[in-house]
Amino acid sequence: MKIYLVLILAFVIGNYLLDLVVRVLTRRGLSPDLPEEFRDLMDVEKYRRSQAYIRTNLRFGDWRSTIDLAVTLAFILLGGFCVVDRFARGFGFCMIFTGLIFLGVCALLNKLLHLPFAIYKTFVIEQKYGFNKTTPRTFALDFFKGILLTVVIGGGIFAAILWFFQTVGPLAWLYAWGAVVVILLIVQFVAPVLIMPLFNKYTPLSEGELKAALETYIHAQHFKMRGLFSMDGSRRSTHSNAFFTGFGRFRRIVLFDTLIERHTVPELLTVVAHEMGHYKKHHVRYNIVITIASNGLIFALLPLFLYNAGLAAAFQMGRVSPYAGLVFFGFLFTPVSVFVRIFASVVSRRCEYQADAYAVTTTGQPEPMITALKKLNVDNYGHLTPHPFVVFLRYSHPPVLERIRAIRRLARLDG
Repeated sequence: MKIYLVLILAFVIGNYLLDLVVRVLTRRGLSPDLPEEFRDLMDVEKYRRSQAYIRTNLRFGDWRSTIDLAVTLAFILLGGFCVVDRFARGFGFCMIFTGLIFLGVCALLNKLLHLPFAIYKTFVIEQKYGFNKTTPRTFALDFFKGILLTVVIGGGIFAAILWFFQTVGPLAWLYAWGAVVVILLIVQFVAPVLIMPLFNKYTPLSEGELKAALETYIHAQHFKMRGLFSMDGSRRSTHSNAFFTGFGRFRRIVLFDTLIERHTVPELLTVVAHEMGHYKKHHVRYNIVITIASNGLIFALLPLFLYNAGLAAAFQMGRVSPYAGLVFFGFLFTPVSVFVRIFASVVSRRCEYQADAYAVTTTGQPEPMITALKKLNVDNYGHLTPHPFVVFLRYSHPPVLERIRAIRRLARLDG
């Protein structure tokens, strides 16, 4: 028991300290001098305000992670999981339904713990810096919709995993891995049609210069899709973005209405070209492969801990149960997940450079691409000078100044 308890406490505290280091280095990366590249789009005062936004979020992160650490440690050391387990067993259901109750209570407690932080982030920080457009009603609806999706999708996956480990035998991990992969792929297909519309309204892009330019480009790239859509991102925030979603002929291009409002047609064309570059360069497949492989690693290791008495004892559990073992394994997997996330981020940053190059090459418009990147960072108060170690650990996208330099080098080579 002691070795598992020591490891779990070390991993929990270690993850907290790593997050703390990231925030400290992020603060140190803030430069008082506005980069020359951005002086055409923002003045010194707006730059200072963007840095104040970053510092405010960092202080908020300090409080949130510290409270989260204290609650987690108290819950582990005071036998909170055992209390939840006794409650779940009290209904007298079979193992799978007992496990669903156990997981549901743990997930609900976690949701309730983080709810005040989400409220403060949305209605205090985002409001203070002019980003928030979310009403209390929309926030509440999003919260309950999120819980519903967690119950339906997360509960279904959890029940399937427990069923396989209860009935299949030594190869249960393999069946469970395959089932989870299939479910995740199905969700990817149905999300644009069934899930995403629960949170936002998607309107076909209206006729005009933008739609004509995008359709001409898309046709030239021999790209099949379901359609071009505008999303009402302004309903919740002034932040802007664009993305592709779906597979095959169900693919659709989505532009935030805030993005359309602030960018010119050439800029929006390069943004769409960048997103298309991810598909053309097979980056979506890379992400799927990484997800499948990491899930495979989880399920391959899971049988070692599912019925582990020492692990159960570390959490002061009165009985060994597979559903609790599944939850507790997440604590032990923390160091591995950190390395998986770093690897995925390294791959993602490489893919972003490739997507930028694809956009510039196929549109022949490096300057609108650069302007679009700059506007996105200015409008979203992005960190212009992040610390290299933080980039290595956490950034899925390269820093904007590095992306701009890479585009300029490519433009000179092509020229």
